[in-house]
Parts: sequence; structure tokens; C-alpha cells
Amino acid sequence: MPQLLHIDSSAELETSVSRTLTGLFAQTWREQGADHRVVRRDLHRAQLPHLPDAELHYAKRLRKPGSAPDARAEALQAELIAEVAASDVLVIGAPMYNWSLPSTLKAWIDYIHVLGTTVPFDEPNRPFSGKPVVIVSSRGNTYAPGSHNAGLDFTIPPLREVLGSSLGMQVSVVTAELTLAGRIPPMAPLAERASASLEQAENAVRELAIELGS
Repeated sequence: MPQLLHIDSSAELETSVSRTLTGLFAQTWREQGADHRVVRRDLHRAQLPHLPDAELHYAKRLRKPGSAPDARAEALQAELIAEVAASDVLVIGAPMYNWSLPSTLKAWIDYIHVLGTTVPFDEPNRPFSGKPVVIVSSRGNTYAPGSHNAGLDFTIPPLREVLGSSLGMQVSVVTAELTLAGRIPPMAPLAERASASLEQAENAVRELAIELGS
């Protein structure tokens, strides 16, 4: 039974572009067959507490002698890691907030990125290696190569580093740009470009959901 882990982090619950696109991915995934299951984790509606103890960055065998992280935090970490492990594919909504990640998404990363458990340290542990993850990022402006904002995207690069380089996952990225063109009057002339970017993103998530769900 192919399982998708559908993660959202946008604080906008009604008109979020990233939520719309991850929802389209999940819908297309379900359409691949009745056996295609979706597990949902909404990091804004059900926010994770910030990591309460730095020792949770490490597998138990690597923690400082005498350290005793809160048992509830350990259980939550184990639950989140197991959720990723049980899924065949992840789709993650990652809107740009102040040039970076929503704090809710960063908290999730801090729980699942564990030296010696999900990331190699003293042993070659990399249980998520090769697992496909689709990052769906929306941004109010454009950060395309050659634009005046090129190089100022601090949303996708850290996700590529953590999920791809460190955890070894197979990362695909879909972006929708200029999402504020319909809201900020000076950006109104960019509405056509914004519409084209959204259409490209919709096509991309459909294609990836079909490819990864087949």
C-alpha cells in the first residue's frame, strides 16, 4: 500500500498557495488507486513544541552521560521519525516566510534530523536514503536566477541540505512565485507572470504525484 506523508506549514489556512499545491499533489496521489494512502500532518494547526533538549539531536548512545531528555519529547521524536519511515513519498509545503522557513517546519526538521539515528555519525545509518520528497514552496516575489532577488532564497537551500545532503532523500522542488501580485497594487503588472508560475507549479505537482505514485 503506497503511503504519502502530506505535510503543510503555512499559517494561511484559507488561501495558501502552498497548501493548494500540496493538496493537489495528495489528490493526484489518491487518484492513482484505492490503495494509495495519505497521512496528513499539519504543522500549523497542530504545532510541535520547539526541541526542548539539545541531547535530542543525538541517538541515545551518543548523548552526554547523565542526560535525560523529557520522555514525552522522546516519544514525539520517535513518532515523527516513524511517520517518515513508514511513508514511501513525502510532499512538504514550505512557503517563504521572511526569506526563510516557517518556524513550524523548522521544528519538525529538528525532531527528525538525529545524528546516529537518521543521519550517519559513528555508524553509516541513513534510513531515509533515496526516499522521494517533494518540496512545494511559494513566495510573494520572484527569486529566479537573474532576478534582483536571486540568491536571497533561504527556504529551499536549507531544505535541500537537510533532507537531501544529510538525510540522503531524493529531493524535487516545485515553486510558485509572485503570489502577492494580486494583493499588492505595485505588483499588479506581474499578475500574468504569477498566473503562469502557478500553472507551471500545478502541472509539476500533478506530474510528480503520478510519477512517484506509479
